[in-house]
Amino acid sequence: MSDLPASVLFVCSLNSIRSPMAEAILKSLHGRRIFVQSAGVRRGELDPLAVEVMDELGLDLARHRPKTLEELEDGFFDLVVTLSPEAHHRALEMTRESACEVEFWRIPDPSLVEGSREQRLAAYRAVRDLLLRRIRERFPPAPVPAS
Repeated sequence: MSDLPASVLFVCSLNSIRSPMAEAILKSLHGRRIFVQSAGVRRGELDPLAVEVMDELGLDLARHRPKTLEELEDGFFDLVVTLSPEAHHRALEMTRESACEVEFWRIPDPSLVEGSREQRLAAYRAVRDLLLRRIRERFPPAPVPAS
């Protein structure tokens, strides 16, 4: 657990799909052991398909309120994970003079997928599952002690 950051910020373009998904997943895996927030470069509206696919995992996004980087109460994080090129460029500017690490995860924007409702939901599920894998790899849960 000692190599886990104490605080993590997930940033995407609008804080409406990818970054709130990542925030909810990391919180579900580590609870209060890691302080986790998410933000966007610009303010968006919470995407109902993101809420739906996270609900399938038992994670509630319905109360998430999208916010911008400027609206964060605490601007210092040990790690900033950016989920879009726009967010990555902004995070590098924002953290230029801090000791914060910045990681770029290339996560596709599922809202760009066109097609039937099922095809769109499949794209959102694929992003959710990709985030889940990446987060489990980067922030592994503590091993359960043998009894």
